Amino acid sequence: MSDLLYTEEEEALRAAVRDLLTDHCDAPGVIARTESDTPHDLEAWKALADGMGLAGLLVPEDKGGQGATHREVAVVLEELGRAVAPLPYLTSAVVATEALLACEAEDGLLSELASGRRIGALAVALNVVPGGAYKVVRHQDGALHGELTGIADAVVADVLLVPADDGGLYAVEADAVTVTAQASLDLTRPVAKVALDGAPGRLLGDAEPAVLRALRAGAGLLASEQFGLAEWTLTETVRYLKERKQFNRPVGGFQALKHRLAQLWLEVVNLRAAARGAADALATGEDVEVAVAVAQAYAAQVAVHAAEEAVQLHGGLGMTWEHPAHLYLKRAKADSIAYGTAGAHREALAELVDLAAP
Repeated sequence: MSDLLYTEEEEALRAAVRDLLTDHCDAPGVIARTESDTPHDLEAWKALADGMGLAGLLVPEDKGGQGATHREVAVVLEELGRAVAPLPYLTSAVVATEALLACEAEDGLLSELASGRRIGALAVALNVVPGGAYKVVRHQDGALHGELTGIADAVVADVLLVPADDGGLYAVEADAVTVTAQASLDLTRPVAKVALDGAPGRLLGDAEPAVLRALRAGAGLLASEQFGLAEWTLTETVRYLKERKQFNRPVGGFQALKHRLAQLWLEVVNLRAAARGAADALATGEDVEVAVAVAQAYAAQVAVHAAEEAVQLHGGLGMTWEHPAHLYLKRAKADSIAYGTAGAHREALAELVDLAAP
């Protein structure tokens, strides 16, 4: 395993992404968006994808991308997690892109996704674990028929990558299908129902290896988003408890709260190691399944715990709609079932290392 510490380039990338998100995705703005009909911030997406070229980090240079690795993508996702940014980065620049990288006949679609000119979404439900069963649509006479549910960021996608019952993965233009928003706990990453009624599809390649590769990268890099979220909620909670006074002393000085925060700090530091391990494994191709399963077996619990503590320890303020704590809790809860639950990843890990699962 290579060095998991952040390189100077990664830290410079982090600073640039954080500056951009400070300008575009401040908490009041994100909250206002969740209450509108357009939760995604396409202006911030354009700045991230077109202005900084970050949508193409995983795409080789000869295909119009940056030719970087999963480690750089992980840094971007940490920052997006810190801001609960309503951007289709994980779904388009990671999951859809990885699916296309596994397809021979991607037909220039990769460079379009890499430039950010178009947004892609893999039409597999957000809760499917890597290697798990997923729903397919019927392929008949060159057209696709069927309905898929729980598709993340489908409402903002320009092109959908749809698995069919003939074993193929098809590119379908968004205007050829009916996309209906579904009730979603996480308002910053909405899911939708996609109905295909004779939609034309362009065959890209075999669905099974493409979907497996896409979901594995999605699960592994989701841990970096969960780490960013957990770190922000911990830092913000500590800052608040230093300022908030009770009985004329800072609330953070009470020993019971110190213990809670120290425990949470340990969990967050461990999550950073697990997330970095998964990103590095994806980048090098070494022990990928084990590293991803380890990260996802641990990440959800920490992110949810950190967000719950933020809500509770901010007291009455944490319960309000105006404070962003609820956005973090909803994202953490939604992430806890995205690309498989912690339990599903523990089972996968037990099989990989030949141990009986509890």
